[in-house]
Amino acid sequence: MSPPGIRFTDRQGQYLALIDAYSRVHGRPPAEADLQRHFRVSPPSVHRMVLTLERAGLIRRKPGLARSIEVLVEPERLPVLRSRQPVKSSVQKD
Repeated sequence: MSPPGIRFTDRQGQYLALIDAYSRVHGRPPAEADLQRHFRVSPPSVHRMVLTLERAGLIRRKPGLARSIEVLVEPERLPVLRSRQPVKSSVQKD
């Protein structure tokens, strides 16, 4: 059951959707490294997001247990997971 008055940002929703989809496909939650590869962000960025989602009551983790992220939002309330976006670069192509 989802927490009452649940609200999350677009980015948070994409993390939740990925965690949910990954868990369904692989039978276990993703590691933070899996999230890092999908979103193409640094390990500290992923860890901060996981902590943010946990503090907001959107996920639950078991301390000391790897791959223990559990999404607390009902699947029908999650956004559609978008495919990875191309990496943006400030380098001009010739």
